[in-house]
Amino acid sequence: MPADVLPATKRTRLKRAHKRGHYDRETINAILDATPLCHVGYLIDGKPAVTPTIQWREGDHVYWHGSSASRALRNAAGMDVCLTVSLIDGMVLARSAFHHSANYRSVMLYGTATKISDPAVKAEKFKIFVDTLFPGRWDMLRPMTDQEVKATTLLSLPIEEASAKIRAGGPVDDEEDYALPIWAGVVPILQVVGEPEPDPRNLPDLKVPAHASAYTIG
Repeated sequence: MPADVLPATKRTRLKRAHKRGHYDRETINAILDATPLCHVGYLIDGKPAVTPTIQWREGDHVYWHGSSASRALRNAAGMDVCLTVSLIDGMVLARSAFHHSANYRSVMLYGTATKISDPAVKAEKFKIFVDTLFPGRWDMLRPMTDQEVKATTLLSLPIEEASAKIRAGGPVDDEEDYALPIWAGVVPILQVVGEPEPDPRNLPDLKVPAHASAYTIG
């Protein structure tokens, strides 16, 4: 199997609508890079818990962070987790309720979470995180304090067991239903980035940085 295609495992192989499944890194990486929002599933005291957080990708790893006081993050290091990213692109209206659907892009990623403990490595990863979202912003900021680095847990997950699932296009109706006088089609859903809203406590005459005005998602 080519190095740029991940093997399908029992957990990642699509059992339904398998034609929508993608295992190539290019597709998986593009979806991970399209939105910072993810959900991470953990087992805490034997019970499932899913939390939303912000993720970013560096090469073949995904990273996310949170408070060092977080029970989920404290339990995650060295444990199996499931990280998902999804974007909804449209609602699909068919000629029957059964065939209504949605257009979407999603990734499901499994693996063992690794805690990054070295303070210097953590600081470097945070810099990459900030500059991934807003290029050049890190150097504008005051430096992180040692206490801030300590108070933040950083976890990583290799992109080794993952699959993408994508649905695109219009409705797929039963052939006889195409003769019905019922409107069908797609209602597109777009994530729109608005104009930056200045903090009222900004110092006078501060201009909006280019990376704030140019931010995109999707």
